[in-house]
Formats: sequence, C-alpha cells, structure tokens
Amino acid sequence: MTTTAPSDWQSWQTSWDRQQEWYMPDREERFRVMIDTVEAVTGPTPRVLDLACGTGSITDRLLRRLPGAHSTCVDIDPALLTIARGHFTGDERVTFTEADLTQANWTEHLPHASYDAVVTATALHWLDPQPLRHLYGDLAGLLREGGVFLNADHMRDESAPRLNAALHTLHTERQERQRRQGALDWADWWHMASDDPLLAEATAQRFALLGDPRRPKPDGGARQDRPTATRWHLETLLGQGFSEARQVWCSASDALVAALR
Repeated sequence: MTTTAPSDWQSWQTSWDRQQEWYMPDREERFRVMIDTVEAVTGPTPRVLDLACGTGSITDRLLRRLPGAHSTCVDIDPALLTIARGHFTGDERVTFTEADLTQANWTEHLPHASYDAVVTATALHWLDPQPLRHLYGDLAGLLREGGVFLNADHMRDESAPRLNAALHTLHTERQERQRRQGALDWADWWHMASDDPLLAEATAQRFALLGDPRRPKPDGGARQDRPTATRWHLETLLGQGFSEARQVWCSASDALVAALR
C-alpha cells in the first residue's frame, strides 16, 4: 500500500482553493465572515457540521481560527472526500461521513444528534427547490437552540441590473486574463485530478456517481428553476423553523446568509 505524504494532500487542497478562487475572487473574505459569525454565536469551541464539505476548505479555516472546535465533514463526492481525509489525517477534531443530502435519512449517518453550527459554501445551489426546502428543515432539527446555520452560495440581488452587468463584465474580463496566465477552471481541475494516480480510483467513482465534470452539459448544467434570490433563502429558512435569518455578506453574484435556531 502506498503512503501519501501530507504535502501531497496539501498540494491538492491548495489547487482546489485556487480553482475555486478563479470563480470567486472574494472567497476568503466570505469564509472570514462565516467563521466570525460562528465564533460570535457559539464561542471558541463549537461542534460544527461542515455540510457538503468538499476538500474541507471551511473546516481547514475553522480549525486555524478556532483550534478548540470539532468538525463533522459530510459529502457524497469520493474524490473530494479522499483529499479531505488525506489533508486531515491524524486530526482527531475532524470526522467524516458519506451521505446524500437529498435522502430522507441522511442525518442518521451523522455521529452527533445536535450541532452548535452548520456551515456550507458553494454547494446547495445544485439542489432543486423542494429538496432544498426539506434540507433546511432537517438542519433546523439538527441545530441546538440558539445554534447558527450559514450558507454562502450563488445568490443574487436583481434590484440593480446595470450595476450587476458592469460588475459581471469586470469579473469576466479578469477571468479571461487569468486564464491566459494559466488559471485552471472546473473542467481543467478534474482533468488534472483524474490523471493523478493518487486520485484515479476516487475520481472514477465520482464520475460514475455524479457525472463527469470534464464534459460540460450543453446547457452548462444550469436549472432555471433553482432558487438564486437571497430573499427566497431567507424566507424559506424562516418557514422551516429558524427564528431569524439575514444576509451577513454579499458580492455582486454571491451572498452569505445566517439563520438562528
């Protein structure tokens, strides 16, 4: 059995972060606000559920800021979980769970019945409205009284279309410039991962389970009926059992919403 050096997993973690930052240049800022909010609500030693954790980017930043925290990382993607498990090898503060968030019994796979905080980023936009509504209800049931849920994702404010268009143009021009300088996009990153013997088996499992991201769908994979308005998320969270909800950060195309149980 081949043993992978920690530096190899750190390299994969870093490459994932750089690829995501090509889409979201203010990614670190929203992570900062997210963890500020966790600390403000729960204190320095929270029990956290990292929902659709991917490579563990949020947990990595959480534990650097709050070393007394403990995190349960849950995802369904075998490749990203492989990187996350490698990255956190030996860290007893982190546990991993494989679960499909659209299944009714997904919470039964978790090691704890209650959490101080649930965090997620750039993940739940894949869900259709009804499964997402049900998921928000599940999260209200998982959080302790006074606990906090934080979701950073693609949410738009359509009240200023000319401003949105100008910012979108600037972002697109910046992306094109960075591509010419060698920046990886989503498909590029998955090509690179599938070519690495460390991840070949896990990426093959991922492609069979979730589709091959190296082959974009003709429509870009977008679904027009998926909720993109920040207001929809806030109203749905309140309707699913949270006591209050508000936007705590935003960019031109993304927002971070927080909801208290």
